Amino acid sequence: MPPGAPALPGHAPVTRPRLVDWLRVPRPTAAPGVWRLGHTERPDEEPDLVPARQLFSGAFIAYLCGWLLWSLLWNRYLDGWWFFVDDWWLLPMLWAVPEEWRVPTHPDFETFAMVSSLYYGLVLGLLAIGFGRVGNWKEVWQRYGVPLWPLFVFLPGVWREIPRTVTSLTWLSNIYYVLLAAAVVAVVGRAGTWPVVRRRRARAAGAAPAAGDPSPPQDPADWPELRAAGLAEAAARLAEAARAGTLGDVDYARIRRAWQGVHARPERLAAFADTVRRHGPAACAHPSGLRDLPVRSATHDLATGQVKIGTVVDDGRNPYARRTTGVALEPALLGTSLLAVGPSGSGKSVRLVRPVVESMCLLALANRAALVAVTAQGAAVAPDGDFDLVISVGRPDATHDLDLYGGAEDPDEAARMLAEALVGDLAAGLPGGDSRRAATALAQLIGPYRCVHGHFPAVPELRELLGGAPAALSALRAALEEAGEASQLRELDARERQSARGDDIGVLLAERIAFLDRPAFADFFRTDGGGRTFSLRAIEHPMRVRVDLPERGHAEASRIIARLVFAQFNEAALTRSDRSLFACLVLDDATYTVTADSVRALQRLRSANAGVVLALRTLEDVPEPLRGPLLGAVGCRMAFAGLAPWDGGRFAEAWGTEWVQTRDVTNRQIISDEPLTKALHMMRRLVTGKAATAEAVTVREVERARWSASDLAHAVPAGHAVLSLTTVRGDHAPPLLVDLRT
Repeated sequence: MPPGAPALPGHAPVTRPRLVDWLRVPRPTAAPGVWRLGHTERPDEEPDLVPARQLFSGAFIAYLCGWLLWSLLWNRYLDGWWFFVDDWWLLPMLWAVPEEWRVPTHPDFETFAMVSSLYYGLVLGLLAIGFGRVGNWKEVWQRYGVPLWPLFVFLPGVWREIPRTVTSLTWLSNIYYVLLAAAVVAVVGRAGTWPVVRRRRARAAGAAPAAGDPSPPQDPADWPELRAAGLAEAAARLAEAARAGTLGDVDYARIRRAWQGVHARPERLAAFADTVRRHGPAACAHPSGLRDLPVRSATHDLATGQVKIGTVVDDGRNPYARRTTGVALEPALLGTSLLAVGPSGSGKSVRLVRPVVESMCLLALANRAALVAVTAQGAAVAPDGDFDLVISVGRPDATHDLDLYGGAEDPDEAARMLAEALVGDLAAGLPGGDSRRAATALAQLIGPYRCVHGHFPAVPELRELLGGAPAALSALRAALEEAGEASQLRELDARERQSARGDDIGVLLAERIAFLDRPAFADFFRTDGGGRTFSLRAIEHPMRVRVDLPERGHAEASRIIARLVFAQFNEAALTRSDRSLFACLVLDDATYTVTADSVRALQRLRSANAGVVLALRTLEDVPEPLRGPLLGAVGCRMAFAGLAPWDGGRFAEAWGTEWVQTRDVTNRQIISDEPLTKALHMMRRLVTGKAATAEAVTVREVERARWSASDLAHAVPAGHAVLSLTTVRGDHAPPLLVDLRT
């Protein structure tokens, strides 16, 4: 390869179907987490399949019995005294054909020969049907004949040679052709589902026949909703773009989103029609102007908002109706938040976080979601081009800063979020049991500071105030006295009195804020209005934001920033005025970011059309009192391969138990007093080395764990995970073993 040339790709590019074909694929309503694109329902119960050996032996025995009966009839072994009449089985044909036709010299003898051949075929067909049902030949054909049917199609010579071997028997040749034609008709009819069968199935399902349906389903590529609303010109423009290939799936989802807004506010109808007429497939564009991502690594269906993450394994632990079906995530599931636990290398980032982030980016481009992804620097879950904004904390080339106070105007609100970031992970060990004392101490300082300076203090100033620096406190007091702010002076006096106590929380806050007062963060967390600052209040808009944390050199600072983003997201999502956008926060590494207040906030996010994805290496990274509440607060739980047994025990407890049917087999030795029986038992013991026993089978229902801690730790293969799902409305799916590689 020439120098500088890009490396060859390791796999073929992912191809997507044409938009018109994609829109026409059915998407039936299904259980939570089912990949709906082209989904077909499976029966709830596994059919009771006959073992292959038993199936073939029964079919062969039925065939021999049928052939024996036909041979007895053909060779007249069942005539005479058996039924008191000779040729009794030919009487219907003999009654229908005049006797003179049976003479070989009669002109209608050929008609008699044809009628007799058809009659023989009818009798043989009835025998075949009867003994075929007895021998379960239908099951043999469905299980082994249908898959092998193409083999016979490619061997026409075989079919031509078979009748030549029986040309000496005209009637057998005719029977062969009749049976062959019937087989072809049956196979083709089964494959194509004859209209008669369709109408019969439609009547059985309570639906109208397909042929006589007065209102056939409309083509979604023609935008029938717009045509029905009188926007024929806009619908024609979009339909033409869809067939020409200039309208993508993101465009379709984005325009559909805008049309839903028109339904909510009819006064926008004229503006919507004018926008579509002028811009066509680029109408209602995302603020960035982008209409798709440069590269996709996962399979998406933007019509339903789903992203496929795997396939349910054909395993006995999974319900039969869910086996081999695709597994997908969507806002209705992520709205209950998702917790994923697994060791490093188990696939959390590659097979879960990356598809979810990519899906949220696509939905943001469709004006349907807002995304904030928090990752470590150098381990981005998606390229920079997928985001509108990348905040690299601690890097000199960063273009944007992170608002330390989350865009809050109220000092108490800002202090509460900052306290969560600084001491939220230690709240359980603080006097008072939570971070309320820390929030009060911060509010007593940042409130007076804002009153004097018009903005909240930056990190260096806040560190001095928390540390009780005399110069900083004296300057703040003097400014307050000059401004005549008596209420703020009382706040400052209370803070000075509390700082004199030995258990003052300000010392701990000063130690924690010192992790952010480092030279690497000198240009960050500015509050004087300089630079471009991002606030999480912006999640009311379809933004795509990634926050890169400096975990390698500043591990503790990264955890503080992650908790800060988590707290600010919860506050912003719950206080949004417009909740039509789905807001999603993705924490690629949620180590030491879960606090008591954040667990309580997770439960409230469901009603705010928002959700959080938390990825953990182990539940040990969560404080002990919060592990159970965290598993109870999230609606979707995911345990990856390699889980520790103690973590598996937590998941097993959260997933509960179910009633299962067990079979207990007991072998009891047979003791007989009969001399002959005792001799037979003794001979059997000499030959086999085992005593004669009788089996007693006991069937009972017992309550067992859906997934035990041992199973989660040792029975989950690599590249797999056990996933349970819950929708915002309360529908749920049991724990499923999912192959994340397909």
